[in-house]
Amino acid sequence: MKITPKVKKILSYYESDTPGTKRNIASILMQGRLAGTGKMVILPVDQGFEHGPARSFAPNPAAYDPHYHYQLAIDAGLNAYAAPLGQLEAGADTFAGQIPTILKVNSSNSWATTKDQAITASVGDALKLGCAAIGFTIYPCSDYANELIEEIREMAEEAKSVGLAVVIWSYPRGGDLSKEGETAMDVCAYAAHLAAQLGAHIIKVKPPTAHLEQADAKKVYEAQKIDISTLAKRVEHVMQSSFNGRRIVVFSGGAAKGLDGLYEEIRGLRDGGANGSIIGRNTFQRPRAEALAMLDQIIKIYQGKA
Repeated sequence: MKITPKVKKILSYYESDTPGTKRNIASILMQGRLAGTGKMVILPVDQGFEHGPARSFAPNPAAYDPHYHYQLAIDAGLNAYAAPLGQLEAGADTFAGQIPTILKVNSSNSWATTKDQAITASVGDALKLGCAAIGFTIYPCSDYANELIEEIREMAEEAKSVGLAVVIWSYPRGGDLSKEGETAMDVCAYAAHLAAQLGAHIIKVKPPTAHLEQADAKKVYEAQKIDISTLAKRVEHVMQSSFNGRRIVVFSGGAAKGLDGLYEEIRGLRDGGANGSIIGRNTFQRPRAEALAMLDQIIKIYQGKA
């Protein structure tokens, strides 16, 4: 694996990490069609756990098979594949060494009545499966946010001690936060900053809107004339909030949407300096040929070719 100058620069931002952890970050950055560019597209498939099998896979029945997702990520030339324990176990031997994997170690489910997540896998599981990283969701604003923060602090310490990278999904919800506030500019920037402060190597947040949720934050945004008029400017601010671009930040794809809207969003992410996208339902709920064509276009956008 020949490391490009761009990837070497990104790795230099992680000043406290061991060679083992940096090697696993590099394995993601140097994989697939975006290898070496500092950009990445990741396939996450935890929706079966979170939403149920029919809601997740019935639109494209081939996706009920865990092997389908491994192969899709490989054939599309993606950087990594993220999934819960059982889903990775079901293809770990067949696809060993073919694509970096991220073990999602906590999950919620559609029956849950609290904004919390259960620990569903361990650092030991990630090592056994040959994963490059663990993935963990926190819900800033939730009544359970502090417990989730304490859980990932402990798991991140363990993961880093054995050379694994840490990915944090930072999704504000619950508490006094409005639905509109879940993707508000100030809230998304704060969520990314929290993940950085918790030691995440890769941060996943939602694309922010121009809404400002917190009154005290709104005063500062207006007084300092922080430009949030376009998605690119809002993404630029999220990157700034993530240690001034010293942390890798990828943005979720969200619920299924039309291709034109998706590509427009990806261009905004790219123009704002995002490191990439992590797109699940918009990928695997489409027939395989359509998903591959869509991912091809997304990769071309991040390459500056579309």
